[in-house]
Amino acid sequence: MMEAASFRNIALSAVACVATGCASTGVIVEKPGVSLRNVAVTDIDLDGQTFVLEFDVDNPNPFPLPVRSVSYGVELQGLRLASGETQSAFTVPAQGDSHFEITVDVDLMRTAPQLMFIVRDGIYRDIPYALEGRFAIDVPFANPVAFRNEGSIRLNAAELAADRDD
Repeated sequence: MMEAASFRNIALSAVACVATGCASTGVIVEKPGVSLRNVAVTDIDLDGQTFVLEFDVDNPNPFPLPVRSVSYGVELQGLRLASGETQSAFTVPAQGDSHFEITVDVDLMRTAPQLMFIVRDGIYRDIPYALEGRFAIDVPFANPVAFRNEGSIRLNAAELAADRDD
């Protein structure tokens, strides 16, 4: 009986060690670099505006980074443009880069004065942005990976201007 109890304790200790090791694998995922590549104004009407936000992702890890979903928040010139979560899955190659896009519809009744100024001004000069969020990673035992970045960007409304000229 004594040997069975000792064997069981050793087996439980081994399982605990393995489980602890596996649970800590979330720590080895280095944070990817995320930046806002482009903000395109694709539609403006009386009800709202539609933007396409394009992001670049750099993976510093020696393994591919399969992203299951992205939670995000984007501010342009201090005004919260968008926040939410997308279930778009993509993979960033090992020590490589990739990009993803999010389409955002904005209610002009809520943000009209500030947003219209930012859009008009952002076509002619770079405007500051702040980006934050997290990736849900499709790797066993990996915790979500947070990201945050600030920079400046010029808005792309060329397509919109071309449509209005027609």
